[in-house]
Amino acid sequence: MTRSRTVEWQDPSISAAVVGQESGLDFLRSMLSGRLPGPPIAATLGFTLEQVEFGHAVFALEPGEEHYNPIGSVHGGVYATLLDSAAGCAVQSVLPAGMGYTSIDLSVKFLRQINVDTGKVRAIGSVLNHGRRTALAQAELFDSEDRLLAHATSSCMLFPVSPASS
Repeated sequence: MTRSRTVEWQDPSISAAVVGQESGLDFLRSMLSGRLPGPPIAATLGFTLEQVEFGHAVFALEPGEEHYNPIGSVHGGVYATLLDSAAGCAVQSVLPAGMGYTSIDLSVKFLRQINVDTGKVRAIGSVLNHGRRTALAQAELFDSEDRLLAHATSSCMLFPVSPASS
């Protein structure tokens, strides 16, 4: 039986235009409050930013069939996207205004299968170390019973950004 899903998102240039104008934590809090739109990837996969604090970010996803690979479980790329988002946003949360980041690498360890019966999962990212040019973060993916489903580490490059001109 065919299934379908409709996805809607807001113009990503709205958020991109304010990158660097405020601290990374304030930027993420603006997305969390709805003042700024979330990224299209979150709408596409159906995950949400649930919490952000200095050095810490939490994303959540309710797994569905649309996340499945051909063998009937959530695709590893979905795990990786959640973990990358949590680790990256944890890094972003420690950046002052005028600074940006990009991931250099992501190392993921898959520990348990996820399917629709797993229920809501949470990716919790935290900064392990940050300097002037790089940051190291980790993220852990948990089910509703706090069982560890996957773990990742990510190195990020930090760099100055110029606010977009109006």
